[in-house]
Amino acid sequence: MKLKQILAALLFAASCSVFGESIAEKDRTCYLFAYFTGNSPAEEQLCYAVSTDGRNFFALNSGKPVIDSKTISESGGIRDPYITRAEDGSFLMVMTDMKSSRGWSSNRAMILMKSKDLINWSHSIVNIQKLYPGQENLKHVWAPQVYFDKTAGKYLIYWSMWYDDGVPDRIFYACANSDFTGLESAPQEFFRGLDGKESIDGDIAFVNGKFHLFYDGKKKAVSDKLVGGEWKADPDFSLTTDFNLEGSSVYKLVNSDTWIFMADGPWTNQFFFAETKDMNHFTPVNVACDFKPRHGSVVTITRSELKGLLAKWGKPEKFELPKQKNPILEGFYADPGVMYSEKTKKYYIYPTHDGFAGWGGKDFPVFSSDDLKEWKYETTILTLGKDVPWANLNAWAPCIMERKQPDGTCKYYFYFCGREKSDTPQMVSVAVADDPLGPFKAVSPVLNFKPEGVRGGQEIDPDVFRDPKSGKYYLYWGNGYMAGAELSDDMLSVKRDTVTVLRPDRSYREGTHVFYRNGIYYFTWSVDDTGSKNYCVRYAMSDSPLGKFTFPENNLVIRRDDSQGIFGTGHHQMICKPGTDEWYIIYHRFAWMNGKVMDGPGYHREVCIDRVYFNEDGTIRQVVPTL
Repeated sequence: MKLKQILAALLFAASCSVFGESIAEKDRTCYLFAYFTGNSPAEEQLCYAVSTDGRNFFALNSGKPVIDSKTISESGGIRDPYITRAEDGSFLMVMTDMKSSRGWSSNRAMILMKSKDLINWSHSIVNIQKLYPGQENLKHVWAPQVYFDKTAGKYLIYWSMWYDDGVPDRIFYACANSDFTGLESAPQEFFRGLDGKESIDGDIAFVNGKFHLFYDGKKKAVSDKLVGGEWKADPDFSLTTDFNLEGSSVYKLVNSDTWIFMADGPWTNQFFFAETKDMNHFTPVNVACDFKPRHGSVVTITRSELKGLLAKWGKPEKFELPKQKNPILEGFYADPGVMYSEKTKKYYIYPTHDGFAGWGGKDFPVFSSDDLKEWKYETTILTLGKDVPWANLNAWAPCIMERKQPDGTCKYYFYFCGREKSDTPQMVSVAVADDPLGPFKAVSPVLNFKPEGVRGGQEIDPDVFRDPKSGKYYLYWGNGYMAGAELSDDMLSVKRDTVTVLRPDRSYREGTHVFYRNGIYYFTWSVDDTGSKNYCVRYAMSDSPLGKFTFPENNLVIRRDDSQGIFGTGHHQMICKPGTDEWYIIYHRFAWMNGKVMDGPGYHREVCIDRVYFNEDGTIRQVVPTL
C-alpha cells in the first residue's frame, strides 16, 4: 500500500474513533431493512423493518417513517436508502434526495448520514450541480451506495447520473471526506452499461476474490479491482425472472455462505428475492415482509442494537425476539473475572480481550449489568505498557475484589497477568482503585516466583477469595500446578509462609476459582488446553481455604455439547445473586462465525452465562451449556 493510502486509512480511522471498536461479525445476528414505500410525498420517507433470520421482516413503528424527510432533505423527500456498517462499528446511510412528484429529472442531490445507534443521525446534503462546475446539463442523481475501499482506506460513494447529452445513465463515484459529510472531489465516471443501455441502481459485493456489480435490476458485471479495473459481463451469471426489476441489492445471511438478492418490482408493487452461494446461480426464494417495500437495503445488526430499536419504536405484534441468550458480551472475550459490588449494586465482568494471535491483547475492558442479563461496555481500565510499565504483553485472566475500608469507603483490588517480553515469564500484578470503573493504578507484581518444589508451569490465572469464616483474603493461581496463599493486609502481596501447592486431580490445567457455599469450599478449575474443544471445568470440595480435597464421583461442572455445537467451555467464575442461593457460572466458549466454530488455537472466544444447581449433599449438578 502506498504511503499516502496508508495515511488516508489512518486519518479516517482516527476521525471515526469516537464511535468505538468494530463489531465482530459473529455478534451481528439480526437484520435491519431500510426502505421507502412509494411515489407520493407521504411514501418517500425512511422506514425500518427488523428480522432475526433474514427471511422474515417486520415493520417498525407500525410501518410509519422513522425520520421525517423534510428534516434531512433538500427536496422534502427521500428514496433508495442504502445502509451499511462502517469499519469502526458505526452506521453510514446514503439516499436519493428527491420528490418524484416533481418529475424523474428533478433532483440533483443525495444525502449522507451517520449514526452510532441507528436512531440518532447526523446528515449532510450533497448537491452535485451546486457544488461542482460543468454540471449544467445534469438531470438527476439517483440511488447512491457506499463501499469501503480497503486499498485507499476510504469510503467510495457511487451513484447513477444522467445528463441531457444523449448518453444513457452512467454510474459515477467519489470518495467521502473524513467525517462523511461530503465528497473529496468532483464525480468521476465509474461504470457504463455493458449493453450500451442505462446503468442505474448499482450494488457492489466482494465475493470469492472478485467484485460483483449488480445494476439495472438484474444485470451483473465483475472485476478484479474496485477502481481502475475492467468490468466485464459474467458469462456464468444466471438470474431468471419475469419481473421487471430495479434497485437490486444483496446481503449475506449470518453464519452462512448464502446471500440474498433482492430487487424492487416497481410496476407490480412486489419485491423479488433470490438466494445464491456463488453470486452466479440464483434461486427465487420467499422472504416474508409484513409491509410493501420499495428500493432499500439490509444490514446486519447485533442483539443489543435490535433491542435499542425496539425500545425506540416498539416491538411489532408478531415479531419474536431472539431466543438465544449467549454470548452475553458482544465481541471476542475470555477468562471472565466477575464481581458484584455492594457499593454500586451492580455486577461487573473484567475479561481477557480476545481475538489476537498468540493471545496478544494488551488491555483490560470492563462491562456492567444490573441483572446479569443486559451487559454494557463501560471502559478500558488498564493497558499494558502504558499503565503497567513492567508488563507489555499478554493481558490475561484478571480477577477483582471489593474490600470495605475502616472509614466505610471501598477499594478495588484488580489482579491480572502480563509479561515484559515474549521470552520472559508471565507474572501476576495488582492495580488499585476507589471505584469498579477506576481509575486503576498499577502498584506492583504480586507473583513473580514459583512455589517451592514447582519446576514447570506458569504464574497465571489469579483468583481472589474472601473466606467468610475468618475474614481473611486469599489468592490462587497456576498453570500446570495449583497454588494458594493468604494475602497481606494491604492486599498487595502474598504471605510467603502461607504459600501452599494444592493437590487437585490429574485433570488440572489452569484457571482456579474458589467459592464458598453452606460450609463447603469449592475449588474449580479448567481442564485441557484453552484451544481444545474438550476444555471444560471440574471441581473438588474442602473444609478449608487451603485444605485437602474431596472429589465427587462426577466432578464435571460444565463441558462441550456437540449436539448444540458448543465447545471449549472453560475458564470461569461463579457468582451468587445477593440474598439468594441462586448461582451462575460465567465462562467462555469457542465463538462461531460464517457457520463454523472458531476453534484452532483458541483466540476467538466469547463469554457466556448459565445457571448452576446443587444437590442436597452439596455436590454440583453438571451444567448443560445453552445457546
